[in-house]
Amino acid sequence: MSKFTLSIRYAIVISGLLISYFLIISLFGWHTNPLFSLFNGVITGFGIYEVIKGYKLREKEAFTYAKGFTTGIVTGFIATLLFTLFFGIYAGNINPEFTDSFMGPWGSSTSLGIILFTVAIGGFATTAVFTLSFMQLFKKSWNTTKSESTPQIRSEEVADLKK
Repeated sequence: MSKFTLSIRYAIVISGLLISYFLIISLFGWHTNPLFSLFNGVITGFGIYEVIKGYKLREKEAFTYAKGFTTGIVTGFIATLLFTLFFGIYAGNINPEFTDSFMGPWGSSTSLGIILFTVAIGGFATTAVFTLSFMQLFKKSWNTTKSESTPQIRSEEVADLKK
């Protein structure tokens, strides 16, 4: 089994959810309102959290920060690329007027390439932020446990040191 199989599976699910969400809000005409794209972060964040959690459960003691980070980044980047590909097909072929309506409030038109670049950079940034954030939850703690070999200082010794 490939090293990235889990990442690819989750990336396909994440991009499928992103595409479904986009198509649903486009039915209501809300797809041109940038406020509704905030939910894309929720979908992406949930997917990255789940893939790192699944990878940690699968690897158990072999789980490291680097492996978990790589899993989250690869998953998010693949999902971003798949969604950007869909977005390009949608804006370029299915609804070519979308680029004009997307920039409507600012009164200017922009090229499809610039919009796709923006979508991709937004997805990559979201992936990086969520992966770094979630790895704080999943990484092994560096806190050491107290053992018998660790010297303990009694309060009397502390009082003597203060004198």
